[in-house]
Amino acid sequence: MRWRTSLLQYYFLSATCLLITFEAVPIDIDKTKVQNTQPVESAKIEPPDTGLYYDEYLKQVIDVLETDKHFREKLQKADIEEIKSGRLSKELDLVSHHVRTKLDELKRQEVGRLRMLIKAKLDSLQNIGMDHQALLKQFDHLNHLNPDKFESTDLDMLIKAATSDLEHYDKTRHEEFKKYEMMKEHERREYLKTLNEEKRKEEESKFEEMKKKHENHPKVNHPGSKDQLKEVWEETDGLDPNDFDPKTFFKLHDVNNDGFLDEQELEALFTKELEKVYDAQNEEDDMVEMEEERLRMREHVMSEVDTNKDRLVTLEEFLKATEKKEFLEPDSWETLDQQQLFTEEELKEYEKIIALQEDALKKRADELQKQKEELRYQHDQLEARKQEYHQAIQQMEQKKLQQGTAPSGTTGELKPHI
Repeated sequence: MRWRTSLLQYYFLSATCLLITFEAVPIDIDKTKVQNTQPVESAKIEPPDTGLYYDEYLKQVIDVLETDKHFREKLQKADIEEIKSGRLSKELDLVSHHVRTKLDELKRQEVGRLRMLIKAKLDSLQNIGMDHQALLKQFDHLNHLNPDKFESTDLDMLIKAATSDLEHYDKTRHEEFKKYEMMKEHERREYLKTLNEEKRKEEESKFEEMKKKHENHPKVNHPGSKDQLKEVWEETDGLDPNDFDPKTFFKLHDVNNDGFLDEQELEALFTKELEKVYDAQNEEDDMVEMEEERLRMREHVMSEVDTNKDRLVTLEEFLKATEKKEFLEPDSWETLDQQQLFTEEELKEYEKIIALQEDALKKRADELQKQKEELRYQHDQLEARKQEYHQAIQQMEQKKLQQGTAPSGTTGELKPHI
């Protein structure tokens, strides 16, 4: 379990890897200090969504490789650097034929999916006739030159691509959050422009009132500090704060008993602090901002505690962190409402981008409208021609009936009508 979870968290959230399950060494815990706790049974951990566009493919490859006994044995002896460097990928040549066949099928499905995505994008841009094979080069998590076979190169590329992508995942989330905040402000200002002076003043006053209401919250403890953890110990775990013990605390919050605090287990520790600032029932509190605050807290604690940077906190790392001065006497923690999330210059630049995008969309909409009108005109023309054709047919039939040809006699001469 320990090895599997270690790699699961590192390669699903910071890189990607292949996982293996075996029992973790239990951590000693003083049961007399823990009341009303339920034991957590060891179980296969469901990997979180990585946010990658090839997330499903990544998980499926891992699941298939785990079924091969030889590969699992190699994984038990491998370290993260060996996997990350690609050396372990060469072991793929030794897996069973059944596993290779499944991997081949997964790759064919993924290539097919990517081709469908490319086609949909090109069709939407009216850019027909481009080489799909050439466009597959933009996807670096598989070898596009051999779309039918999953080789060691594919495993190497998958690991390296996910490693690179996930190392930048948090940064991307921060950038998206910043855009979200700028869009909120942009829309607020655009709305104010539609109001008369009296209504505008009312809205501005309400906005300032909501800000002050949001900022009026209890003090937030520094994430990862003794005060913060003791509050969890007392209010969440229901234990006597005078009995606070870091080792016991670690064991209690290592929910899956794998010997690590992973990013999800760590983020769960900040819920009490976040509840001081955010309430989904309050109009002034934005839950998107709450998740950004949670991410900031987790990143900060990881930077302080996770000494080997594998995005997992071991008991040893945790206990060492509790010996630091910062644990006992931390600096105050500034929440998002105490920070400037963007400058006026950044907002103006973002608004320029929005304007360009809106112009491009308007231009595209105009083009589509013209195409629609042209198609409607062509349809009307075809309908008119079709009507003319039917009328001509009817006239010819009527003419034949009116002119009526007399039937021929037995000798071939015309037989007069009687």
